[in-house]
Amino acid sequence: MKSVFVINGFLDSGKTSFISYTLSQPYFRTKGTTLLILCEEGEEEYDDVMLKATNTVVVTVEDESEIAPEKLIELDKKYKPERIVFEYNGMWNYKNFKLPILWRLEQQITMIDAKSFELYYTNMRSLLGEMMKRSEMIIFNRCDGLNEKLPTYKRNVKALNQVAEIIFEDKNGEINLTLDEELPYDVAADKIDLTDATFGIWYLDMLDNIDRYVGKTVTFTANCLIADGFPKDMFVPGRAVMTCCAEDIQFLGFPCFSDKRSTLKDKDWVKLSCKVAKEYFDGYKAEGPVLKALTIEPCKAPKDEVISFQ
Repeated sequence: MKSVFVINGFLDSGKTSFISYTLSQPYFRTKGTTLLILCEEGEEEYDDVMLKATNTVVVTVEDESEIAPEKLIELDKKYKPERIVFEYNGMWNYKNFKLPILWRLEQQITMIDAKSFELYYTNMRSLLGEMMKRSEMIIFNRCDGLNEKLPTYKRNVKALNQVAEIIFEDKNGEINLTLDEELPYDVAADKIDLTDATFGIWYLDMLDNIDRYVGKTVTFTANCLIADGFPKDMFVPGRAVMTCCAEDIQFLGFPCFSDKRSTLKDKDWVKLSCKVAKEYFDGYKAEGPVLKALTIEPCKAPKDEVISFQ
């Protein structure tokens, strides 16, 4: 089984610098050949001395068709690499990227130029989303002077990928700060009333900062998810959320417990008031956000049943 590492991002996002640094590190050295497949060429070039020292062979491809599985198998036969690194072209739809059967994706990292993020997020969200949503790590570089915007950037990324590690770097390296932002509701209040516009923000902030919500009462309009196998007193109140496009609609919600669960049916709309707790939950295999219903009132479906992250 061949190990594959994919570094993606738009042109001049810092992919070449990151790959050059990584290949040079002792922890990334390996016996045998490393095949580096360049899917685009930026201004920065790879150092020939470094490539030779790390036993790295570079192959440049100019068309997306050249990285079809059958083409990659030909490269495998020719160079017999121990592992493969892709510098992927951000303008190619990552949804179409497929590996040969005996190639295994070990890690995917997305590089982002923070100064260009708003432009790409606004105009190329679908392409950006395909790159980010399967990445284990997302690195924002060139963050100098953008500290006030970084919390919003983090929220935008979390909407697309809730589990990725997000790193912000400026010219001095990683930024070590707490990325708090002014939330559109009073997080210090004992009771928080959510709207369609604030549900998604609350959901993402709960994932990162559950401790500041524990014990508070939260109210919101929700669609009920009730599936076979759920405990008799549990349901998941949440909302359908669109991140990039209609194809990326997902249901977001937290487990909620109530002795009135039997009065609910799957897909019922309710106005819910609940207490937030942090408890072990089998679905998490760890401690996490859990809701305890205080009141459940039937209601009509909202005008826009699907909400979006802005």
